[in-house]
Amino acid sequence: MPESGGVREVKSAARTVELLELLAARGDRPARLQELADALEVPRSSMYALLQTLVSRGWVRTDVTGSLYGIGIHALLTGTSYLDSDPRVRLVRPYLDEASEALGETVHLGRLDGRDVAYLATRESHEYLRTISRVGRRLPAHVGALGKALLAEQPDEELPEGPYEALTPRTRTTRDALAADLAGTRARGYSIDREEGVTGIVGFGFALRYDTPAQDAISCSVPVARLTPGREERIVAVMREIRAKIESAVPTGGGSVSWR
Repeated sequence: MPESGGVREVKSAARTVELLELLAARGDRPARLQELADALEVPRSSMYALLQTLVSRGWVRTDVTGSLYGIGIHALLTGTSYLDSDPRVRLVRPYLDEASEALGETVHLGRLDGRDVAYLATRESHEYLRTISRVGRRLPAHVGALGKALLAEQPDEELPEGPYEALTPRTRTTRDALAADLAGTRARGYSIDREEGVTGIVGFGFALRYDTPAQDAISCSVPVARLTPGREERIVAVMREIRAKIESAVPTGGGSVSWR
C-alpha cells in the first residue's frame, strides 16, 4: 500500500478519490454501476454502497432510474473554492484580461498536474462564434502550448518513455520528438503548439517562473486562418510583456501559504 511521509494510505479514501476522478474524466458520458466496479476492480456491492453515499452528499449524481452516475455539483463547488482561494490565480486574472484586450485572442492560465495541464482561467476571444470555458478541464502536457512550456522547465530525463497519445496528426508521440521540440522551446523562451492539440489552432505558451521548476504557464491560442507572421510577432511580444508583469507582481517571501 502506498505511503506518504511514513503514513499508510487509507484504502477507502483512495477508492473514493479514484471514483470521483474517473467520473470527472468521463465528462458528459455517465457510467453504469458495473462499469465503475470493473474499472476500479472492486466488488459491485462495495461500489454501490460508495456511490449511494456520494449521491446523498452531492458528490455524485444519478438519473431518475438510478442506473447512471456522473460527477455531482459538490465537485464544482469545491473546484470553485480552489480557484477563489489560490493567490496566484487571483493575481494572474487581471493580466489575462489585459492580454485578451490587447490581442483579441483566447488566453489561458494552466497548472501542471502530473502528466497533464489543468486549465485554471480562460479569457475567450470575441471572434469565436461560441464560447466554451475550459476551466477545470485537463489536457496531456505534451500536446499543448501550456504543457510544453512547463515541460521545458524540467530535465528531459523526467519525460515518460512514450509513445504518447495523439490528439491530432501533428501531435508529437515519441520521446525523442518531444525532447527536440522542448529544446527549441528553451532556446526561444516560449513554446509553440502548431495544431498539435486542436486542428486549426496554434498556441504560444510562456512558463511563469515564480516557482522552480515552474508549475504555472499562460498561453495565447489563435486560429491558423488569422495567424500571419506579423500577427505571430505581435502575440509573442505581448505575451512576453504579460509574463514579465506577472512574475514581477508575485511577492517574494511574502508570507502566503506555500502549497505542495
